[in-house]
Amino acid sequence: MKKFFETISNIWKIDELRNRILLTLGLLLVYRFGCQIVLPGIDSTQLSQLASSTDSGIFGLLNAFTGGAFANASIFALGIMPYISASIVVQLMSIAIPYLQKLDKEGESGRKTKNQITRWLTIGICVVQAPAYLYGLEAFGVQDSAFVLGKGLDFMVPAVIILVTGCVFAMWLGEKITDKGIGNGISLLIMIGIIATLPQSFVQEFISRTVDNNGGLMFILVEIILWFLVILASILLVMATRQIPVQYARRTASGGYEKNIMGSRQYIPLKLNASGVMPIIFAQAIMFAPSLIGKTFNNSAAGQWMEVQFQDIFGLAYNVLFGLLIIIFTYFYTAITVPTNKMADDLKRSGGFIPGIRPGKETGDFLDKIMSLITLPGSVFLALLAVLPAIVVKLMDIQAGWAMFYGGTSLLIMVGVAIDTVQQVNAYLLNRHYDGLMKSGKNRKVA
Repeated sequence: MKKFFETISNIWKIDELRNRILLTLGLLLVYRFGCQIVLPGIDSTQLSQLASSTDSGIFGLLNAFTGGAFANASIFALGIMPYISASIVVQLMSIAIPYLQKLDKEGESGRKTKNQITRWLTIGICVVQAPAYLYGLEAFGVQDSAFVLGKGLDFMVPAVIILVTGCVFAMWLGEKITDKGIGNGISLLIMIGIIATLPQSFVQEFISRTVDNNGGLMFILVEIILWFLVILASILLVMATRQIPVQYARRTASGGYEKNIMGSRQYIPLKLNASGVMPIIFAQAIMFAPSLIGKTFNNSAAGQWMEVQFQDIFGLAYNVLFGLLIIIFTYFYTAITVPTNKMADDLKRSGGFIPGIRPGKETGDFLDKIMSLITLPGSVFLALLAVLPAIVVKLMDIQAGWAMFYGGTSLLIMVGVAIDTVQQVNAYLLNRHYDGLMKSGKNRKVA
């Protein structure tokens, strides 16, 4: 504990780091304040049904990502998710569109142009999602009387403009945190929204166990211990890497290269889970389809079965298909985001080689083979974490809101962003010759 307080003191001594942390906290506070401001023209006292309709399921997850703004009909109700969607679309389009591929090779100027394209696409997505959200409030149980000005153009047009502006402002906050704060601005906005729903979920679980005499304090203790074990497993998944040894040629005094055992030896870290939480996000987007297909063909026995089974996010059929989709998307996303052939070409140009493997195509094939081998356990582990909330709900009768923190996108985002933030702070401390927040900055190796 003494070491921890010394580290906090060291952080405060570094003016630049202190200012960045304070700026980050200030911008996050602005975002949380905006999540509580209800859209003009909506009676906030009549939104209780909206809150109860979005406390579980896929909309409960969306509400968690927006920090409760979705259930509050807030000016930030769309959250930062349109920007995330736009980023994914631009990233996937980069595979097929030569212009975007060219931007990737232009360095900083190309990155700025690509970011500008992402921003405009975000606005386009918001223009579509904002009216859909406003008209969809009725489906969540919001009565017509909650719309003080009615649902005419005098309400819809300003409300759409406010929702689009709110998303753009949230995007600006995230970019400012990235540039002027401690980094990972967009991810921090999502994480702070998820954490905002954590206390309420835990209180509901605590009341359920103690007041309703459903296990008592001992069961709460078991749940907390299990939760920490799941967090530990998530950290191992995020940090685990397979290190490929690389030998670099030693430059001689004459300016040439001499390939021998005396050359510098380094490693290429290939992550066990190179795709992060993206496979879960892709899979959850598709999991809407079976239920919609079932509703379309509900006059048949198969359609009725699909409608019933795939509306329950904690059901067996839903989670089996969900887990399989995560494994498939993990391979897909890893294949498009880990350019093994480019890594092999860069390694060859820099005078490096993998011992026992010829430079060039053979090195690319070798790296691709290793990625395929380590992606299998990584994808299975990711799928297990994603379906773990359903498992604990069925086996331990945990409240749905609290169960969402036992795995899935919420927990992985929290763990991943927390690790990245700690590493950012660690870099500042180590550059000023202070001890870091972590005892070791090394990634965990996997065989």
